[in-house]
Amino acid sequence: MHPKDIFSLSFDALVDRKTRTVLTVLMVVLGSSLVVVLNGVSAGQAVFLEKQFNVLAANVIFVSSGQHSYHSDSSTASLIINNVIVSRIQTLPFVADVSPSYSGSIQITSQGNVQHVSIHAMDPNKIPEILPNVEYVDGSLIKSNDRAAMIVGDTVANPPGATTPFVTVGQTVQATYTYADPTGKQEQEVKNYVVTAIMKPSGNNYLDNSVIINLDSGNELLRKSDKYDSVTVMAASPDYVDTVQQELTNQYGQTLGITTPQAIMQIREHAASGNAAFILMVGIIALVVGAVGIVTTLYNSVTERIREIGTMKAIGAQNLDILELFLVEATLIGIIGASLGIVGGIAGGYLLSFLTTANVPGQNPINIQPIFVVFDLIKVWILSVTLSVMAGIFPAWKASKLSPMVALRRE
Repeated sequence: MHPKDIFSLSFDALVDRKTRTVLTVLMVVLGSSLVVVLNGVSAGQAVFLEKQFNVLAANVIFVSSGQHSYHSDSSTASLIINNVIVSRIQTLPFVADVSPSYSGSIQITSQGNVQHVSIHAMDPNKIPEILPNVEYVDGSLIKSNDRAAMIVGDTVANPPGATTPFVTVGQTVQATYTYADPTGKQEQEVKNYVVTAIMKPSGNNYLDNSVIINLDSGNELLRKSDKYDSVTVMAASPDYVDTVQQELTNQYGQTLGITTPQAIMQIREHAASGNAAFILMVGIIALVVGAVGIVTTLYNSVTERIREIGTMKAIGAQNLDILELFLVEATLIGIIGASLGIVGGIAGGYLLSFLTTANVPGQNPINIQPIFVVFDLIKVWILSVTLSVMAGIFPAWKASKLSPMVALRRE
């Protein structure tokens, strides 16, 4: 039988059973589009998270106290970070700069309004080394030597949902730090500060939700007695981050907590890879369900068309012709379903991105844009069509083996 005739008979058979064909194609569409949507959103999420981490400099290493190493029933306390430790870190190979800091939580009062915020005391001139994309609102001035100067993060200056700013540049605020004295009695340290700079949204919640003052002022307000909470170490280049991290570990072991944006990103990438693999399995299951639908449809078609098959064999059709006839039907279902599924998946990905967009006051809308890779789309298409063809093999084989005499005797 000529290939053109086989294609024509297969297409006509699908058209004659419109409802069943549409439902079967729909199963393939849903399966393939689900794989496309999930792959696109997963890839977009990975890129989105990478951009978030990239707001931090790639050569930064965060060193903190507060870690404990436990052995049997004893514990080794963390190392107290003071000026001696900072100086030693500064002299390590491939260390370009260090920035010690104090941290705490304070209450800020501004024109009768109150907020509880995180406070970081550090050299304000070092902020761009930690956050390369930092920008300030108009009128801001960085006064690193002014003990009364305060830099305010965007979220503090413009609280979500508020109709007016909490503070503006040049405004005086009152900072209250509550602590316990040696006897356990609650005491307060109160100081006034002038807002000399307000940061624009940076995407770094650590700084956006904080206020920053200089080291001397922070040491006094937070009563730190020259004991730093953390040190930000800048390696000479991102290539030396691992070397510096290893040197810190060799020098101080487990008495310091060491974290890098690269390490955080690697953990995130591993988690994203596992998530993507899970998502792909879910999509493949959906495709397999569609393949089962094809088996059911074509098998029922064989049962309904026994006399037709017998007639075709009686007038000269060979087993191979019947086999090809049903395989072409399965292939057409796969091609149509996979093609529509790719288009529907792409459209569904962008629709999902639009519907899940988060609008944050004072910031650009936050959403995850799906990313569709042509090679991945081709793989999904080939997989969908292949599963469809495989699903049609058994019904096609069953039809090809029918005896024409037996088929013609069927009512």
